[in-house]
Amino acid sequence: MQEQSQDIDLYYWPTPNGWKISIMLEECKLPYKINYVDITKGEQFEAEFLKISPNNRIPAIVDRKGPHEKPLSLFESGAILVYLAEKTGLFYDVKERYNINEWLFWQIGGLGPMAGQAHHFRKYAFEEIPYAIQRYTNECNRLYGVMNRRLEQSTFLGGESYSIADISCIGWASLWEGQGQDIKQFPHLKRWLDTVLSRQAVQKGLQIGIERR
Repeated sequence: MQEQSQDIDLYYWPTPNGWKISIMLEECKLPYKINYVDITKGEQFEAEFLKISPNNRIPAIVDRKGPHEKPLSLFESGAILVYLAEKTGLFYDVKERYNINEWLFWQIGGLGPMAGQAHHFRKYAFEEIPYAIQRYTNECNRLYGVMNRRLEQSTFLGGESYSIADISCIGWASLWEGQGQDIKQFPHLKRWLDTVLSRQAVQKGLQIGIERR
């Protein structure tokens, strides 16, 4: 977003973790500036970026108008999502907050790491390791089943309201094919994915820097 004063710097690369925050910023209509951190060139290890993200991972943000109008830097996508939700009062319904937290933490601790390993061993590893491919592909399949059962019971992951729990999962679930999954096996997950991918802010967030991917 370019029209307004850009109070938020987003340190970003077009990956499922980066997409969480680009989608959230678009959904919240918060003006922001993109700072690309090219992880293919190791820029995440540079000293200046480490001051903001000591774990040398994207995404990270600097909000120049943080709490009490003081600058705040944050790393870890889940922490950033919660911060932006509390800052704006959006996508973190108080009535569903504990369920939203459940599924947000589920993504951070389960879907993201397992899907990431599936992508690595299926597409990027220097050698084919059948055990690793089977292990992480099967675990992704189990996790998709968990999502599918949840979405049979509720419209969105946190309940009946679209939330940061959904935003955290969109990027990973959109890459189901690369994780060796058949989306047709998970009809409730497919219904949810079609719904969230139809949102204009999601489409914008997913397209940022896509040519660099």
